[in-house]
Amino acid sequence: MSIFEPDFAGVIGRTWHDSQPWWPPELAPPEGAPNVVFIVLDDVGFAQLGCFGSDIDTPHMDALAAGGLRYNNFHTTTLCSPTRSCLLTGRNHHSVGMACIAEATNGFPNNRGRITKRAALLSEMLRPHGYSTFALGKWHLVSAEAQNGAGPYDDWPLGRGFDRYYGFLGADNNQWNPDLVYDNHRVEQPASPDDGYHLSADLVDRAIEFIRDQQSAAPGKPFFCYLAFGAAHAPHHAPREYIERYAGRYAKGWDQTRDEWLARQKELGIAPAGAGLAPRDSVVKAWADR
Repeated sequence: MSIFEPDFAGVIGRTWHDSQPWWPPELAPPEGAPNVVFIVLDDVGFAQLGCFGSDIDTPHMDALAAGGLRYNNFHTTTLCSPTRSCLLTGRNHHSVGMACIAEATNGFPNNRGRITKRAALLSEMLRPHGYSTFALGKWHLVSAEAQNGAGPYDDWPLGRGFDRYYGFLGADNNQWNPDLVYDNHRVEQPASPDDGYHLSADLVDRAIEFIRDQQSAAPGKPFFCYLAFGAAHAPHHAPREYIERYAGRYAKGWDQTRDEWLARQKELGIAPAGAGLAPRDSVVKAWADR
């Protein structure tokens, strides 16, 4: 028996008199299966969250951290696509075919611009066990050649275990005028920048919509929601009201700022007391010498 196609358990006779119909049991998640939400912030260091020592205001993240666990030894691959491949498969990026970003394939198995079908994504692991699966935001796990209206769609989110998708497929995007994909087709943005549109808020609204639609039809059914923002990746398209909140706060410069953040991390127990800062990159001048 397969969880995808169970063997027929009825009887097929010569006529309907000798036959016994049978319907496979409905797929049901394990008892107490939790909802899972992954929030990915592109190019954001963990020290830039308030709960990890920053003086940037992140009240909702701080509230989540206060009621959960904070880890201080998570490693990324320093690049977008490889990090996503590790996060979604639990495996090394070279072993799943994503050694570099999706646009930089090299013709060898470790760098195909896509995650090999030999490696399952979390969405592909959870859906056969009764989960609904949603992906929103930056994908960056499909080759540039396949990001068109003819596909192939195998490596788009719906081809890799997600029921619904809303976001953008490539590396970066205009946050006010994004190249948007809804499921397997491109769509126009729902509002204009003049009306206050920004992609980050749109992604959150769409995530709420996906979950609301699913829960209204199947109350209590667990879901996996992968929400990957792109606003902290270049180009930095922060709404004006957010920029204005921090006017003058960092006039002290990057050297003093990172000293203060490390000190705060030590106070919080995020960094050990003897930790020091990595040397400043040689191409970056000291704030006082800029």
